[in-house]
Amino acid sequence: MNRILASVPLVAIVLLLFTGVPALAQDKPSKQPPEPAAGAAVETLALWNDIGGKLITMAEDFPEDKYDFRPNKDVRTFAEQLLHAAGTNYVLISAVKGTKVGPGTEDPPRQTYKTKADVVALLKKSVEDGAALIKGKGDAGLAQTVKDPYGNRMVTCSFIWMETAEHAGEHYGQLVVYYRLNGIVPPASRPRKVAASTWLAGGGAAGGDFQQQCG
Repeated sequence: MNRILASVPLVAIVLLLFTGVPALAQDKPSKQPPEPAAGAAVETLALWNDIGGKLITMAEDFPEDKYDFRPNKDVRTFAEQLLHAAGTNYVLISAVKGTKVGPGTEDPPRQTYKTKADVVALLKKSVEDGAALIKGKGDAGLAQTVKDPYGNRMVTCSFIWMETAEHAGEHYGQLVVYYRLNGIVPPASRPRKVAASTWLAGGGAAGGDFQQQCG
């Protein structure tokens, strides 16, 4: 019993050395005041470009000979997933614009977009068009109301952009599985060094370069 009690301080010191000290170093409060909010439109644009960029990276990275892969017969192929994401982008962009743009369907046909280049081009254009619309309308545009294309109700444009980003994120998550089933590491999960300034701009922690890995 005495031996056990005598070992407690040593265990506490070891735990402090391996857990407490780094935590204290990481939790040092910043002496700089937080940057002011960039504004609703700028923040919405950042989210839009982030998830759109992830899908575009996947579209450009995935081997073309696997574009028609599907995990089972009841789900979309890799290409159809991307086409659906782009088509839905345009359905919601059209709601904000008040006029139909893009292919005019949630599921642009694979027969029309036959090559990897065709699919990538449509997806890129949908992200670019959405970004231009967010920029053009600004903060005031987010408060405007439009008819929800998926319901008989009026909603703010802010809701439309959130809905579009959520939908794109859902399909991004599904495509991660397509990657893994083909024995390929998704682009966002590949370790890469990011400069501290870049990480800080994205709202991360300080401390030099680091290995970023996610997904």
